[in-house]
Amino acid sequence: MLRQIQSQKLLQKLSPQQIQLMKLLQLPTIALEQRIKEEMEINPALEEGVDTDDEPADEFDNDEEFDDTTNDDENQREDFSISDYMDDDEGASYKLKVNNTSPDEERKEIPFSVGVTFQDMLESQLGMKDLDDREYQIALHLIGNLDDDGYLRRELSSIVDDIAFSQNITTTEIELNELLKVIQDFEPAGIGARDLQECLLIQLRKIEVQTMIVELATEVVEKQMDEFSKKHYDKISKKLEIDDETLKEVIQEILKLNPRPGNSMADGQKSHQQVIADFMMVNEDGQLILTLNSRNSPDLKVSKEYSQMLEEYSKSKDKSSKEASMFVKQKLEGAKWFIDALQQRSYTLLYTMNAIMEYQKEYFLTGDETLLKPMILKDIAEKVNLDISTISRVANSKYVQTAFGTFLLKSFFSESLSTDSGEEVSTREVKKILEDCIAAENKKKPLTDDKLTKILKEKGYNIARRTIAKYREQLDIPVARLRKEL
Repeated sequence: MLRQIQSQKLLQKLSPQQIQLMKLLQLPTIALEQRIKEEMEINPALEEGVDTDDEPADEFDNDEEFDDTTNDDENQREDFSISDYMDDDEGASYKLKVNNTSPDEERKEIPFSVGVTFQDMLESQLGMKDLDDREYQIALHLIGNLDDDGYLRRELSSIVDDIAFSQNITTTEIELNELLKVIQDFEPAGIGARDLQECLLIQLRKIEVQTMIVELATEVVEKQMDEFSKKHYDKISKKLEIDDETLKEVIQEILKLNPRPGNSMADGQKSHQQVIADFMMVNEDGQLILTLNSRNSPDLKVSKEYSQMLEEYSKSKDKSSKEASMFVKQKLEGAKWFIDALQQRSYTLLYTMNAIMEYQKEYFLTGDETLLKPMILKDIAEKVNLDISTISRVANSKYVQTAFGTFLLKSFFSESLSTDSGEEVSTREVKKILEDCIAAENKKKPLTDDKLTKILKEKGYNIARRTIAKYREQLDIPVARLRKEL
């Protein structure tokens, strides 16, 4: 039975412009540039150029009034005014071209390698081997199964089935093993190994001059790999009947080997992402000055040509002109909203980063990590009166350039700990002290987590051993046994 019910609901809906702003907020500078190019490609009403009525936000002014929400009247306007998009003073436009650098700015291009790939290099070596077509195809399939490190981690039985299914070639594990030995003779040494032990053995056996140290290193890898990986050096020296100095040479010989031979080639071919700072912070005589990277606030304007087109179509009364008018109007509004969203993004970034700068002022003046205050997203959100999710979007993937390095914004956020005196300190401060203690330790007798706990308690930080272990793991520092050196 159908019936009508009257009820009240509280719903929060975001306008398309607010959604667009949220998406732009989380983009770092280099991704923003690409996003702007994409928008200019799909919206011809958006052009590069300076709109004399708008001033780009590139430096923060504490006296400027900030509003995180766009104007309701503008978002919900139904009347369209051509004057909103017309500007007789607009300068020359450069369509579909983004270049937000001044003539005096130094251009730093990122070089991209264009050499042969890792797979191409192996295939070229395979072509020099005396193999028939069938063997060549099987070996080529083996090369295709190598991972980025150069290892063959799949079972040969599975590869036998793959070759039979994909290439209709019947083979055996024995034949695959023989062809794999051919590949393992390629450069760089260690390619085609099934595990780390085999990878190191291949490299040791390919050393031309087999000295006593090399032979001992081969024996260690072949027969005492478990003891070596766990750094049980006393057991190794006892089995080999050698002194500490000889053992040290043997260990150094093994450490010279490449555990990831495929990666050594791949690194040269991969283009490394350049970190581009979103903010620039300068200390001028104790005064911190914050600016936004100019790439964050490019000069964009609404196309004058499209504005004129809309004016012409608006005068006509026929149906086709009306449809064209609606299309042009949509593109013009999209361009205006995109420009507004970029400006709002700049204001939000600067407003939030300024709050972070003021909160961590002592640290930004000195660069001393022990001066970092405990700070969570909520602290900044309350300070700038914005939502925590907005602060999270700003802090995520954004970098700030300072006199002592370029840092990820979210690295400045940390939980707090209480010292014996009741003072609240940042976990970053504790981690820094932990790093310093480990860096200064005797590597022959590294500090255990228990000893590190005692040292920090002596310094006034009452922290449990499991917390020390957690911080050590977060810092990518291995346990004491694995830090041991001869």
